[in-house]
Amino acid sequence: FATRLEAARSLNLPVSTLTHRVNEATRQGLRPSAHIDDLSSVPHLKMRVKRLEAELKLAGRERLEHEVIKHKILKLESAITDADIPKWVLNEKRGRNTSPGVPNLTLSDWHFGETIDPSQIGGVNSYTMAIAVARARRVGERTIRLLTILNPQFNYPGIVINLGGDLVNGNLREESTATNEENIMPVILTLYEQIGALIEMMVEKFGRVFLPCVTGNHGRNTIKTWSSDRHATSFEWLLYNLLAKRYAHDSRITFLIPNGVDANYRVFDYRFCLSHGDAFRGGDGVIGVLGPVVRGDYKKRARNSQINMEYDTLIIGHFHQYIHLSKLIINGSLCGYNSYAYNNNFPFEQPCQALFLNHPKHGITFRMPVYVSDREPKPYSTWVSVKS
Repeated sequence: FATRLEAARSLNLPVSTLTHRVNEATRQGLRPSAHIDDLSSVPHLKMRVKRLEAELKLAGRERLEHEVIKHKILKLESAITDADIPKWVLNEKRGRNTSPGVPNLTLSDWHFGETIDPSQIGGVNSYTMAIAVARARRVGERTIRLLTILNPQFNYPGIVINLGGDLVNGNLREESTATNEENIMPVILTLYEQIGALIEMMVEKFGRVFLPCVTGNHGRNTIKTWSSDRHATSFEWLLYNLLAKRYAHDSRITFLIPNGVDANYRVFDYRFCLSHGDAFRGGDGVIGVLGPVVRGDYKKRARNSQINMEYDTLIIGHFHQYIHLSKLIINGSLCGYNSYAYNNNFPFEQPCQALFLNHPKHGITFRMPVYVSDREPKPYSTWVSVKS
Protein backbone atom coordinates (compact mmCIF):
# COMPACT_ATOMS: atom_id res chain seq x y z
CA PHE A 1 0.00 0.00 0.00
CA ALA A 2 2.86 2.39 0.83
CA THR A 3 4.30 1.89 -2.68
CA ARG A 4 0.90 2.50 -4.26
CA LEU A 5 0.38 5.63 -2.13
CA GLU A 6 3.78 6.95 -3.21
CA ALA A 7 2.98 6.23 -6.84
CA ALA A 8 -0.38 7.98 -6.56
CA ARG A 9 1.25 11.07 -5.08
CA SER A 10 3.87 11.12 -7.85
CA LEU A 11 1.15 10.97 -10.49
CA ASN A 12 -1.01 13.49 -8.62
CA LEU A 13 -3.89 11.00 -8.48
CA PRO A 14 -6.14 9.77 -5.66
CA VAL A 15 -5.14 6.32 -4.40
CA SER A 16 -8.58 4.98 -5.26
CA THR A 17 -8.20 6.12 -8.89
CA LEU A 18 -4.77 4.49 -9.18
CA THR A 19 -6.04 1.27 -7.57
CA HIS A 20 -9.00 1.16 -9.99
CA ARG A 21 -6.69 1.58 -12.98
CA VAL A 22 -4.27 -1.10 -11.76
CA ASN A 23 -7.10 -3.55 -11.19
CA GLU A 24 -8.56 -2.81 -14.64
CA ALA A 25 -5.16 -3.33 -16.26
CA THR A 26 -4.75 -6.64 -14.42
CA ARG A 27 -8.21 -7.73 -15.56
CA GLN A 28 -7.25 -7.03 -19.17
CA GLY A 29 -4.04 -8.97 -18.83
CA LEU A 30 -1.73 -5.97 -19.05
CA ARG A 31 1.65 -6.06 -17.37
CA PRO A 32 4.01 -3.20 -16.47
CA SER A 33 7.06 -2.81 -18.72
CA ALA A 34 10.43 -3.93 -17.47
CA HIS A 35 11.74 -0.39 -17.51
CA ILE A 36 10.06 2.26 -15.37
CA ASP A 37 11.26 5.84 -15.55
CA ASP A 38 12.55 7.35 -12.37
CA LEU A 39 10.13 10.19 -11.68
CA SER A 40 12.93 12.17 -10.11
CA SER A 41 15.38 11.58 -12.94
CA VAL A 42 16.70 14.47 -15.00
CA PRO A 43 15.14 13.32 -18.30
CA HIS A 44 11.73 12.91 -16.68
CA LEU A 45 11.92 16.30 -15.00
CA LYS A 46 12.97 17.95 -18.26
CA MET A 47 10.00 16.37 -20.04
CA ARG A 48 7.65 17.56 -17.31
CA VAL A 49 9.03 21.10 -17.43
CA LYS A 50 8.61 21.12 -21.21
CA ARG A 51 5.01 20.00 -20.90
CA LEU A 52 4.24 22.62 -18.25
CA GLU A 53 5.86 25.34 -20.35
CA ALA A 54 3.65 24.37 -23.29
CA GLU A 55 0.54 24.52 -21.10
CA LEU A 56 1.57 27.89 -19.69
CA LYS A 57 2.22 29.26 -23.16
CA LEU A 58 -1.18 28.10 -24.35
CA ALA A 59 -2.96 29.57 -21.32
CA GLY A 60 -1.16 32.89 -21.61
CA ARG A 61 -1.49 33.30 -25.37
CA GLU A 62 -4.91 34.93 -25.19
CA ARG A 63 -3.89 37.41 -22.48
CA LEU A 64 -0.66 38.10 -24.33
CA GLU A 65 -2.59 39.07 -27.45
CA HIS A 66 -4.58 41.63 -25.46
CA GLU A 67 -1.45 43.03 -23.85
CA VAL A 68 0.25 43.28 -27.24
CA ILE A 69 -2.69 45.36 -28.49
CA LYS A 70 -2.37 47.67 -25.50
CA HIS A 71 1.40 47.90 -25.11
CA LYS A 72 2.84 47.27 -28.56
CA ILE A 73 0.22 48.55 -30.97
CA LEU A 74 -1.22 51.36 -28.85
CA LYS A 75 2.10 51.85 -26.97
CA LEU A 76 0.47 52.52 -23.64
CA GLU A 77 2.95 52.89 -20.82
CA SER A 78 1.01 50.72 -18.38
CA ALA A 79 -1.91 48.31 -18.46
CA ILE A 80 -5.05 50.41 -18.30
CA THR A 81 -6.98 47.63 -16.58
CA ASP A 82 -4.58 47.87 -13.63
CA ALA A 83 -4.92 51.64 -13.28
CA ASP A 84 -5.48 52.82 -9.73
CA ILE A 85 -8.36 55.07 -8.86
CA PRO A 86 -6.86 58.58 -8.73
CA LYS A 87 -6.21 59.86 -5.23
CA TRP A 88 -8.42 62.91 -5.62
CA VAL A 89 -11.47 60.64 -5.96
CA LEU A 90 -10.66 59.12 -2.58
CA ASN A 91 -9.53 62.33 -0.85
CA GLU A 92 -12.20 62.65 1.78
CA LYS A 93 -10.93 65.82 3.48
CA ARG A 94 -10.94 67.94 0.36
CA GLY A 95 -14.36 66.73 -0.67
CA ARG A 96 -15.87 67.38 2.77
CA ASN A 97 -14.34 70.78 3.44
CA THR A 98 -14.48 72.63 0.16
CA SER A 99 -17.29 71.29 -2.04
CA PRO A 100 -20.64 69.51 -1.95
CA GLY A 101 -18.96 66.39 -3.33
CA VAL A 102 -17.67 64.80 -6.51
CA PRO A 103 -19.87 65.09 -9.64
CA ASN A 104 -20.60 61.82 -11.42
CA LEU A 105 -21.84 61.97 -15.03
CA THR A 106 -22.85 58.86 -16.99
CA LEU A 107 -22.59 58.91 -20.78
CA SER A 108 -24.21 55.96 -22.54
CA ASP A 109 -26.55 55.03 -25.37
CA TRP A 110 -25.52 57.81 -27.72
CA HIS A 111 -26.09 55.55 -30.75
CA PHE A 112 -23.94 57.66 -33.02
CA GLY A 113 -24.81 56.81 -36.62
CA GLU A 114 -28.50 56.10 -36.00
CA THR A 115 -31.14 58.20 -37.73
CA ILE A 116 -34.57 58.84 -36.23
CA ASP A 117 -37.25 60.08 -38.61
CA PRO A 118 -39.71 62.35 -36.77
CA SER A 119 -42.48 61.52 -39.27
CA GLN A 120 -42.45 57.90 -38.02
CA ILE A 121 -42.83 58.70 -34.30
CA GLY A 122 -45.40 61.47 -34.17
CA GLY A 123 -42.83 64.24 -34.53
CA VAL A 124 -41.57 63.95 -30.93
CA ASN A 125 -37.87 63.45 -31.80
CA SER A 126 -35.35 63.46 -34.61
CA TYR A 127 -31.74 62.28 -34.73
CA THR A 128 -28.91 62.58 -37.19
CA MET A 129 -25.14 62.77 -36.90
CA ALA A 130 -25.33 66.56 -36.78
CA ILE A 131 -27.89 66.42 -33.96
CA ALA A 132 -25.79 63.82 -32.14
CA VAL A 133 -22.72 66.07 -32.27
CA ALA A 134 -24.74 69.04 -31.01
CA ARG A 135 -26.20 67.02 -28.14
CA ALA A 136 -22.77 65.67 -27.18
CA ARG A 137 -21.51 69.23 -26.83
CA ARG A 138 -24.68 70.19 -24.97
CA VAL A 139 -24.09 67.46 -22.37
CA GLY A 140 -20.84 69.10 -21.32
CA GLU A 141 -22.16 72.64 -21.40
CA ARG A 142 -25.32 71.89 -19.42
CA THR A 143 -23.46 69.75 -16.89
CA ILE A 144 -21.18 72.70 -16.16
CA ARG A 145 -24.19 75.05 -15.98
CA LEU A 146 -26.07 72.86 -13.49
CA LEU A 147 -23.03 72.40 -11.28
CA THR A 148 -22.34 76.15 -11.38
CA ILE A 149 -25.89 76.85 -10.16
CA LEU A 150 -25.38 74.37 -7.34
CA ASN A 151 -21.94 75.65 -6.35
CA PRO A 152 -21.02 79.06 -7.84
CA GLN A 153 -17.49 78.80 -6.42
CA PHE A 154 -17.09 75.67 -8.55
CA ASN A 155 -14.50 74.19 -6.20
CA TYR A 156 -15.20 70.58 -7.08
CA PRO A 157 -12.18 68.26 -6.68
CA GLY A 158 -12.79 66.81 -10.17
CA ILE A 159 -15.44 64.89 -12.07
CA VAL A 160 -16.13 61.20 -12.70
CA ILE A 161 -17.40 60.48 -16.23
CA ASN A 162 -18.75 56.97 -16.81
CA LEU A 163 -18.59 55.75 -20.40
CA GLY A 164 -21.33 53.14 -20.27
CA GLY A 165 -21.48 51.63 -23.76
CA ASP A 166 -23.68 51.77 -26.87
CA LEU A 167 -22.05 55.03 -27.84
CA VAL A 168 -22.31 53.79 -31.44
CA ASN A 169 -25.36 52.26 -33.08
CA GLY A 170 -23.40 49.64 -35.03
CA ASN A 171 -24.46 48.04 -38.28
CA LEU A 172 -25.01 44.38 -37.41
CA ARG A 173 -28.77 44.46 -37.74
CA GLU A 174 -30.29 44.57 -41.20
CA GLU A 175 -32.46 47.51 -40.21
CA SER A 176 -29.48 49.50 -38.89
CA THR A 177 -27.48 48.83 -42.04
CA ALA A 178 -30.29 50.35 -44.06
CA THR A 179 -31.06 53.35 -41.85
CA ASN A 180 -27.67 54.34 -40.37
CA GLU A 181 -26.40 57.64 -41.67
CA GLU A 182 -22.79 56.42 -41.78
CA ASN A 183 -20.89 53.16 -41.47
CA ILE A 184 -19.14 52.12 -38.28
CA MET A 185 -15.60 53.35 -39.01
CA PRO A 186 -16.46 56.98 -39.89
CA VAL A 187 -18.78 57.01 -36.87
CA ILE A 188 -15.95 55.88 -34.59
CA LEU A 189 -13.72 58.66 -35.92
CA THR A 190 -16.41 61.28 -35.25
CA LEU A 191 -17.11 59.85 -31.81
CA TYR A 192 -13.38 59.86 -30.99
CA GLU A 193 -13.21 63.59 -31.64
CA GLN A 194 -16.45 64.39 -29.80
CA ILE A 195 -15.57 62.50 -26.63
CA GLY A 196 -12.07 63.94 -26.76
CA ALA A 197 -13.51 67.46 -27.00
CA LEU A 198 -15.84 66.76 -24.05
CA ILE A 199 -12.96 65.39 -21.93
CA GLU A 200 -10.89 68.48 -22.68
CA MET A 201 -13.84 70.75 -21.82
CA MET A 202 -14.25 68.98 -18.50
CA VAL A 203 -10.59 68.83 -17.54
CA GLU A 204 -10.20 72.55 -18.19
CA LYS A 205 -13.20 73.32 -15.99
CA PHE A 206 -12.85 70.70 -13.24
CA GLY A 207 -9.08 70.20 -13.26
CA ARG A 208 -9.25 66.39 -13.11
CA VAL A 209 -11.30 63.70 -14.83
CA PHE A 210 -11.68 60.00 -13.98
CA LEU A 211 -13.27 57.79 -16.67
CA PRO A 212 -14.48 54.25 -15.86
CA CYS A 213 -15.42 52.52 -19.14
CA VAL A 214 -17.51 49.49 -20.14
CA THR A 215 -18.64 48.19 -23.51
CA GLY A 216 -22.21 47.94 -24.79
CA ASN A 217 -23.88 45.39 -27.02
CA HIS A 218 -24.28 47.53 -30.18
CA GLY A 219 -20.68 48.34 -31.06
CA ARG A 220 -19.46 44.79 -31.59
CA ASN A 221 -18.12 43.03 -34.67
CA THR A 222 -19.71 39.63 -33.93
CA ILE A 223 -23.22 38.46 -34.80
CA LYS A 224 -23.95 37.57 -31.17
CA THR A 225 -22.45 39.11 -28.06
CA TRP A 226 -19.59 36.95 -26.82
CA SER A 227 -19.34 35.97 -23.17
CA SER A 228 -15.58 35.51 -23.39
CA ASP A 229 -13.45 38.17 -25.04
CA ARG A 230 -16.41 40.53 -25.25
CA HIS A 231 -14.10 43.52 -24.92
CA ALA A 232 -11.83 42.33 -27.74
CA THR A 233 -14.80 42.26 -30.16
CA SER A 234 -15.98 45.78 -29.30
CA PHE A 235 -15.21 48.95 -31.25
CA GLU A 236 -15.90 50.87 -28.04
CA TRP A 237 -13.11 49.05 -26.19
CA LEU A 238 -10.77 50.08 -28.99
CA LEU A 239 -12.11 53.64 -28.81
CA TYR A 240 -11.48 53.81 -25.04
CA ASN A 241 -7.92 52.61 -25.45
CA LEU A 242 -7.23 55.08 -28.24
CA LEU A 243 -8.51 57.88 -26.00
CA ALA A 244 -6.35 56.59 -23.16
CA LYS A 245 -3.34 56.68 -25.47
CA ARG A 246 -4.21 60.21 -26.52
CA TYR A 247 -4.17 61.43 -22.91
CA ALA A 248 -1.59 59.01 -21.51
CA HIS A 249 0.80 61.86 -20.62
CA ASP A 250 -1.84 64.08 -19.00
CA SER A 251 -1.84 63.24 -15.29
CA ARG A 252 -5.17 65.03 -14.85
CA ILE A 253 -6.99 62.37 -16.89
CA THR A 254 -7.29 58.75 -15.72
CA PHE A 255 -9.02 55.84 -17.47
CA LEU A 256 -10.28 52.58 -15.98
CA ILE A 257 -10.87 50.09 -18.83
CA PRO A 258 -11.53 46.57 -17.54
CA ASN A 259 -11.60 43.54 -19.83
CA GLY A 260 -14.81 42.33 -18.17
CA VAL A 261 -18.35 43.65 -18.34
CA ASP A 262 -18.18 45.58 -15.04
CA ALA A 263 -16.06 48.50 -13.85
CA ASN A 264 -15.87 48.70 -10.06
CA TYR A 265 -14.62 51.87 -8.40
CA ARG A 266 -15.03 54.02 -5.32
CA VAL A 267 -15.72 57.68 -4.72
CA PHE A 268 -14.58 58.31 -1.16
CA ASP A 269 -15.86 55.16 0.59
CA TYR A 270 -18.92 54.78 -1.64
CA ARG A 271 -18.68 51.81 -4.02
CA PHE A 272 -20.05 51.79 -7.57
CA CYS A 273 -20.46 49.06 -10.14
CA LEU A 274 -20.73 50.30 -13.72
CA SER A 275 -22.18 47.88 -16.29
CA HIS A 276 -23.99 48.36 -19.58
CA GLY A 277 -27.10 46.39 -18.57
CA ASP A 278 -27.73 44.20 -21.63
CA ALA A 279 -27.42 41.08 -19.43
CA PHE A 280 -30.75 41.97 -17.79
CA ARG A 281 -33.66 40.60 -19.81
CA GLY A 282 -37.37 40.11 -19.30
CA GLY A 283 -40.05 42.37 -17.90
CA ASP A 284 -43.55 43.13 -19.10
CA GLY A 285 -45.71 46.01 -20.21
CA VAL A 286 -46.69 46.95 -16.65
CA ILE A 287 -43.56 46.76 -14.55
CA GLY A 288 -41.30 47.67 -17.47
CA VAL A 289 -37.54 47.50 -17.02
CA LEU A 290 -37.57 47.44 -13.21
CA GLY A 291 -38.42 43.73 -13.00
CA PRO A 292 -35.42 42.34 -14.90
CA VAL A 293 -33.06 45.04 -13.65
CA VAL A 294 -33.88 44.57 -9.96
CA ARG A 295 -33.59 40.80 -10.33
CA GLY A 296 -30.30 41.18 -12.18
CA ASP A 297 -28.98 43.59 -9.57
CA TYR A 298 -29.88 41.11 -6.84
CA LYS A 299 -27.99 38.30 -8.58
CA LYS A 300 -24.97 40.50 -9.30
CA ARG A 301 -24.80 41.63 -5.67
CA ALA A 302 -24.99 38.01 -4.49
CA ARG A 303 -22.17 37.01 -6.83
CA ASN A 304 -19.99 39.98 -5.93
CA SER A 305 -20.43 39.38 -2.21
CA GLN A 306 -18.83 35.97 -2.69
CA ILE A 307 -15.73 37.40 -4.36
CA ASN A 308 -15.17 40.45 -2.15
CA MET A 309 -16.45 42.93 -4.77
CA GLU A 310 -19.50 44.35 -3.02
CA TYR A 311 -20.93 47.64 -4.24
CA ASP A 312 -23.42 50.20 -2.96
CA THR A 313 -24.97 51.42 -6.22
CA LEU A 314 -25.26 49.84 -9.66
CA ILE A 315 -25.09 52.16 -12.69
CA ILE A 316 -26.34 50.86 -16.04
CA GLY A 317 -27.68 52.13 -19.37
CA HIS A 318 -29.12 50.08 -22.25
CA PHE A 319 -32.83 50.68 -21.54
CA HIS A 320 -32.99 54.36 -22.61
CA GLN A 321 -35.05 55.21 -19.51
CA TYR A 322 -33.78 57.50 -16.78
CA ILE A 323 -34.50 55.99 -13.35
CA HIS A 324 -32.59 57.01 -10.23
CA LEU A 325 -33.17 54.92 -7.11
CA SER A 326 -31.03 54.84 -3.98
CA LYS A 327 -29.13 51.71 -4.99
CA LEU A 328 -29.76 51.63 -8.72
CA ILE A 329 -29.27 54.18 -11.50
CA ILE A 330 -30.53 53.54 -15.04
CA ASN A 331 -29.21 56.08 -17.49
CA GLY A 332 -31.20 57.76 -20.22
CA SER A 333 -30.00 58.10 -23.81
CA LEU A 334 -28.62 60.79 -26.09
CA CYS A 335 -30.57 59.64 -29.14
CA GLY A 336 -33.91 59.77 -27.32
CA TYR A 337 -37.25 58.30 -28.38
CA ASN A 338 -37.02 56.19 -31.55
CA SER A 339 -39.13 53.93 -33.73
CA TYR A 340 -38.38 50.85 -31.64
CA ALA A 341 -39.78 52.51 -28.51
CA TYR A 342 -42.71 54.03 -30.40
CA ASN A 343 -43.75 50.78 -32.12
CA ASN A 344 -43.55 48.87 -28.81
CA ASN A 345 -45.62 51.50 -26.98
CA PHE A 346 -42.87 52.35 -24.52
CA PRO A 347 -43.32 55.56 -22.47
CA PHE A 348 -41.94 58.72 -24.01
CA GLU A 349 -38.49 59.68 -22.74
CA GLN A 350 -36.63 62.91 -23.38
CA PRO A 351 -32.95 62.45 -24.24
CA CYS A 352 -30.95 62.92 -21.05
CA GLN A 353 -27.89 61.68 -19.17
CA ALA A 354 -27.60 60.98 -15.44
CA LEU A 355 -25.71 63.44 -13.24
CA PHE A 356 -25.41 63.35 -9.46
CA LEU A 357 -23.09 64.36 -6.63
CA ASN A 358 -21.35 61.98 -4.28
CA HIS A 359 -20.69 63.38 -0.80
CA PRO A 360 -18.00 61.87 1.47
CA LYS A 361 -20.43 61.63 4.38
CA HIS A 362 -23.89 61.24 2.86
CA GLY A 363 -23.15 59.34 -0.37
CA ILE A 364 -25.33 60.28 -3.33
CA THR A 365 -27.04 63.63 -2.74
CA PHE A 366 -28.09 65.94 -5.58
CA ARG A 367 -29.60 64.22 -8.62
CA MET A 368 -29.71 66.29 -11.80
CA PRO A 369 -30.60 64.66 -15.13
CA VAL A 370 -28.95 66.58 -17.97
CA TYR A 371 -31.56 67.13 -20.69
CA VAL A 372 -29.94 67.62 -24.08
CA SER A 373 -32.83 68.14 -26.52
CA ASP A 374 -32.95 71.43 -28.39
CA ARG A 375 -36.71 71.30 -28.71
CA GLU A 376 -39.64 71.48 -26.35
CA PRO A 377 -41.91 68.43 -25.95
CA LYS A 378 -44.69 68.51 -28.50
CA PRO A 379 -47.85 69.92 -26.87
CA TYR A 380 -50.95 67.79 -26.89
CA SER A 381 -53.30 68.44 -29.78
CA THR A 382 -56.21 66.59 -31.25
CA TRP A 383 -55.36 64.61 -34.34
CA VAL A 384 -58.39 65.98 -36.12
CA SER A 385 -60.57 69.04 -35.58
CA VAL A 386 -63.92 70.07 -36.98
CA LYS A 387 -65.16 73.63 -37.03
CA SER A 388 -68.60 74.05 -35.56
